Amino acid sequence: MKFGKSICVLNVGGTRYAFTRDVIRDFPLRRVSRLHACATEKDVLELCDDYDRERNEFFFDRHAQAFVFIMLYVRSGKLRFVPGVCELSFYAEMLYWGLESAHLDSCCQKRLDERLSEVGLSEQVADVTAGEETRSLVGEPVAVMQLTGRGKWLERARRAFEEPNSSLGAQLLATVSVVFVIVSMVMLCASTLPDWDTAKRNSVEEHRIVEAVCIGWFTAECILRFLVARDKWDFLRQPLNIIDVVAITPYYVTMTMARAGVPGAGLGVAGVFLRALRMMRVFWLMKLARHFLGLQTLGLTLRRCYREMVMLMVFVCVAMAIYSALAQLLEHGLDLGVRNQDYASIPAAAWWVIISMTTVGYGDVYPITVGGRVLGGMCVVSGIVLLALPITFIYHSFVQCYHELRLRSARYARSLSAEMLQ
Repeated sequence: MKFGKSICVLNVGGTRYAFTRDVIRDFPLRRVSRLHACATEKDVLELCDDYDRERNEFFFDRHAQAFVFIMLYVRSGKLRFVPGVCELSFYAEMLYWGLESAHLDSCCQKRLDERLSEVGLSEQVADVTAGEETRSLVGEPVAVMQLTGRGKWLERARRAFEEPNSSLGAQLLATVSVVFVIVSMVMLCASTLPDWDTAKRNSVEEHRIVEAVCIGWFTAECILRFLVARDKWDFLRQPLNIIDVVAITPYYVTMTMARAGVPGAGLGVAGVFLRALRMMRVFWLMKLARHFLGLQTLGLTLRRCYREMVMLMVFVCVAMAIYSALAQLLEHGLDLGVRNQDYASIPAAAWWVIISMTTVGYGDVYPITVGGRVLGGMCVVSGIVLLALPITFIYHSFVQCYHELRLRSARYARSLSAEMLQ
């Protein structure tokens, strides 16, 4: 902030809060922290409703009581609904300040889910819109600003690639991308068939053309998305973009070596490595997450529930270590006249434990002693219990993510309808 005093005053609905500039810079609420980066008063007025330069006071015409509860979250890390205030209204306040439903305590999240299920999408979308900026329900801020010239064109291009439902052109682009993903997956799966080599020799030119067109499309798409990205470094760090580069590279390396006269069979270890990288193309199926709500919901749920997933893995690993050691002892280690070779080691017994805890039970490994069978029954029952413990949290998060993504989809559908009418 290049103007004003060292003390900043936030006036929210008539209630004032005073903070230093350093606190404003690191403030947990995104709308407040963005004030520090403002260079002019015009930039400030894009974030708040009014500004008093003499007092260095920023006025927000928002619900004062709701902001009190939001400030309690900033200080204590706990966010709950305001008594007597509509859940959807408070949710709109949260979105305005840059918070998501995931920040709510679990009891309030359940209330919000029930409330969202009761009302129609049109009402929800109306409540989501707040001020000049709407917080994207998957965590990305969607700024509604007046862009001109090159900036406006870049923003439209970026949204065309990142938000398939944002316009008719974006939908057409998404459809073409899905077609190429499907064609590429079909080619990849067909290449593992026993008769593929014979079919390829009979129509080698057609196969090369199809593969070249698919790789060319993915290369062009990746380059264009990089050019229009807001943050190039953040673009390079995203897992899906890394997969794109890794999956595309082997094709160009193979073509370069072929032109240089180096046969594929002579690559040795390098050839095996390139073939392994080529199989990374299967992860292109994750591109479909941009176009299908179900896959988006799954990805967002896994991102938000990583603590519960880690907890689940810890439960399983601890139980696996205990049961595999006991199974190896009962089936092989005690030497009571019967030695089950399937349990000759603890790692070998761990395979039986994991398929028993998940109730898969292939039947390839099973206990033959009385003690081992009793242990197997305990292993199955405890596996059911351990797997069920975190499921409630994960299911709740899944429902919440689904509601949020439906809201975003409805918002884009409404803007697309307005574009078609115009």
